[in-house]
Amino acid sequence: MATSTKSRQGADAAQPAELSHGARHWRITPHDAPVVQRLIEASGLPPIVAQLLVSRGVYDQDGAAAFLETKLTNLRDPMSLPGVAKAVERILAAIDTSTPIVVYGDYDADGMTGAAILVNGLRLLRADVSYHVPNRLEEGYGLNREAIEKLAARGKRLIISVDCGIASIQCATRCRELGVSLIVTDHHTIGDELPDADAIVHPRLPGSTYPFGELCGAGVAFKLAWALCQTKCGQKKVTPEMKSFLMQALSLAAIGTVADVVPLLDENRVLVSHGLRMLRRDPPLGLAELMRCAKLDCDAELTTESIAFTIAPRLNAAGRLGQAQLGIELMTIRGEDGVQIPPVESRPRDSGGVSYERAGSLAEYIHGLNATRDKLQRSVQVAAGKQARADFDPEHDAALVLAGVGWHAGVIGVVAGRLADQYAKPVIILSLDSSGKADAVGSGRAGVPGVDLHAALAECEDRLVRYGGHKAAAGLTIRESQIEAFRGDFCEAIARQWTDGDINPMLRIDAESSLAGLTLGTVKQIEMLAPFGEGNPRPVMISRGVYVDGSAKTMGGGGRHLTASLHQGGKPFRAVAFGAGAWCDELNEVDGPIEIVYKPLINRFRGYENVELQLIDWRVQSL
Repeated sequence: MATSTKSRQGADAAQPAELSHGARHWRITPHDAPVVQRLIEASGLPPIVAQLLVSRGVYDQDGAAAFLETKLTNLRDPMSLPGVAKAVERILAAIDTSTPIVVYGDYDADGMTGAAILVNGLRLLRADVSYHVPNRLEEGYGLNREAIEKLAARGKRLIISVDCGIASIQCATRCRELGVSLIVTDHHTIGDELPDADAIVHPRLPGSTYPFGELCGAGVAFKLAWALCQTKCGQKKVTPEMKSFLMQALSLAAIGTVADVVPLLDENRVLVSHGLRMLRRDPPLGLAELMRCAKLDCDAELTTESIAFTIAPRLNAAGRLGQAQLGIELMTIRGEDGVQIPPVESRPRDSGGVSYERAGSLAEYIHGLNATRDKLQRSVQVAAGKQARADFDPEHDAALVLAGVGWHAGVIGVVAGRLADQYAKPVIILSLDSSGKADAVGSGRAGVPGVDLHAALAECEDRLVRYGGHKAAAGLTIRESQIEAFRGDFCEAIARQWTDGDINPMLRIDAESSLAGLTLGTVKQIEMLAPFGEGNPRPVMISRGVYVDGSAKTMGGGGRHLTASLHQGGKPFRAVAFGAGAWCDELNEVDGPIEIVYKPLINRFRGYENVELQLIDWRVQSL
């Protein structure tokens, strides 16, 4: 029987590389003009905002208000989250008896931020607390028996899992045998059997009626920490010290929410909106140092893209290279005497025993790990891309299964995501052991909405040692001798999904616009729909009759990205295309108008603001 492993897209899989333009069908979302007009009249919203809301399934004034307002009061009572009450009772009892507690996190940005929230909160409540995070390369995802036994031997008597544990049936049993209490906090898919834990905190716990099941691991941890503070105070209003902690915890919850690619709807919109404000206003010391290293401290405004493309990849790099514990230390660092870190505007670089030097060193090191991860990723991507071009027939093959000796297991998921975007087909990347003695480990990405990667792996279960994940992303372990047979079975399973379902590699476009219509005011109106991300993507527009003004050019290391000046009869707009340097020569050969698909953005630099286009796709316009 397959057991659960963890793999997901992650924030650092969001910018595709070497895109093949035109690989997806373009589809403009149809709009019901009378519905849009009624929403404009009822709400007074700008027409472009009303149109975009309707395209997101929001049709009336109440729905628009619920979508656009991100008040903290819109967060549900933390005690209403399934399992929280029981977990709070058990944790506070452990604090009262000085029971040694360990927070058992996960090695990705969501797990690290969630673990940091609970560690910081439990320290505030004067708990005897430490943390453990598995080594991705040696221990793998989630609770594992050996780690539990070591923690028990060190005297830990309560384990609180974060972002993992819901599938750890055997590990929960081992905790019982060792006399170690276990509280599971998780958000992943629940199997046929629940772990035998003292408490399970999960937004979709069977038998519960919690109305929003899409919290990430850090979101669940935040709700638990909030409930602990309220219960400790005996009322909903908490102490100023606790309030300060919870507000800073919002910044961690925002990072986990964006990094884990959960829908930015409902409570997640609230967490991210306020978390972004706190990241700018009063980030935890370690995060402030990491943002300084990444030069985000110079940005006038932080967005979900700031998290997805800058902060989360650096935290994930620590996990991918087996040093996630340093990420948690970065986010939990405090004064040597346990004092609270002061607000950012009043922080000296070295004062009051606060570990500024350690925070700076950790941030620099993790920043450097991201550069190492990037080099490893590029190396695997080049090799996998070469193999794909040699072996893959895009006309007939439903999916790609690529394998290489020594491909770093920490980056194969990102590479799978990039290639899945490029080919608009599911991709699995397998890392083979150089000695041939250990099983191969793999990571897959669906690449196309409608494809169910997990279901396809389930059809190949007999070929696998274990597998797990969900529709869009999955992980697996396989014996090397089974790879060829698995490749055939997996491609056939995906091919049946293409045949049986209505699956198309589709590029969904919100609206058509002239470039002249994209004034700074209009794009600021579009920004009213922020925060953007999964479930609420930044609006995608199409413009026709566009010309390249001069020559497109590559930019970035190795010419990976593209920049061009585009015009449509009026003033030129700067356009950038991340990971699409390969488009440059072909774009410069076009002698005539093109059609472009893009996201309009506001570029803010040294006090100036102007509209910029993030180019997603293009094609020569038919005359």
